[in-house]
Amino acid sequence: MSIPATMRALQQRSLSGPKDLHLVPDAPVPVPGPGEVLIRVGASGVNFVDISQSLGVFAGGPRPPYLAGIEAAGEVVVLGEGVSGVEIGSHVIGVTIMGGAFAEYAVLMAAGCAPVPPGWDDEQALGLAVSWPTALAALKPLGQLEAGQTVLIHAAAGGTGQVAVRLATHYGATVIAVASSEKHAIVRELGAQYVLDAGSGDLAAEVLRVTGGRGVDLVLESVGGTTFEASLAVAKRITGRVVVFGLAGGEASISNWDLVYRHQVQLIGLNIGILIQSAPHIFGEVMGEMLGLIASGILRPGTPTVHALADGPRVLQDLAARATVGRLALAPALSLSA
Repeated sequence: MSIPATMRALQQRSLSGPKDLHLVPDAPVPVPGPGEVLIRVGASGVNFVDISQSLGVFAGGPRPPYLAGIEAAGEVVVLGEGVSGVEIGSHVIGVTIMGGAFAEYAVLMAAGCAPVPPGWDDEQALGLAVSWPTALAALKPLGQLEAGQTVLIHAAAGGTGQVAVRLATHYGATVIAVASSEKHAIVRELGAQYVLDAGSGDLAAEVLRVTGGRGVDLVLESVGGTTFEASLAVAKRITGRVVVFGLAGGEASISNWDLVYRHQVQLIGLNIGILIQSAPHIFGEVMGEMLGLIASGILRPGTPTVHALADGPRVLQDLAARATVGRLALAPALSLSA
């Protein structure tokens, strides 16, 4: 199989956000090192991490200029030294946290790749490496969600949020979902019993109203900013858990004084990359559970909105403005015919 020397890719040139993301026609095709594979990218997932990296707020992220994108699915075309268990021609999905997924070819760690399920296209598997395990880890091993409990899910119409709503419903929880008003119907179809407006002037009061003042057992907090205070306020005292895995609305802070005197809750941080590195046994449990949910039909092939690679800067700007719904993907082949 002939591999070209150069490829089209999206390059981030500054820390000014997606507006300074540009398509370059002649980026060098990467060479896989030991334990790595090179894939011909069929589809790249668009995630909030991409925005955080473009603004320089992702801790330890790449420095510009860099090739952007952290999630890719495609056909394995080259095996690095020492790789076993992955075959040339198979389709896998994986994460490259330092960038490079928004391209025609990308290098992934072989040990971190998951096979694209039989019968699925590459774009349908997007989420298997980032948003799906994030939602599942936040709900179960970290959030300890049980049947009969109540969970508050922010950004419920997004890629991670939609999976979280579906899974929480499957596990027998009462779901309170937060989304912008034009996305309420989508979230209700996923099983949310209550859907609140993300633009509510007093979100905490709304949550306490629908729970009869009891609050919630678990909060999936991916927004931050002023929403973070509401999340802390509605979690049940002592037993309530708040799992934080995003900061789309900006940074927020809490002090030890707050935890002792105002918000006596269990606060848990989640970064899926650190989970993989520091607690691989937990990540293994998450992936095992996820594959079982796929096999049983609880989790079905994704239906992302697919855009051309060249449209990436606009797509990321729309995501940052919360003007999108569900999963988003970039397809290099689509760019060829656009």
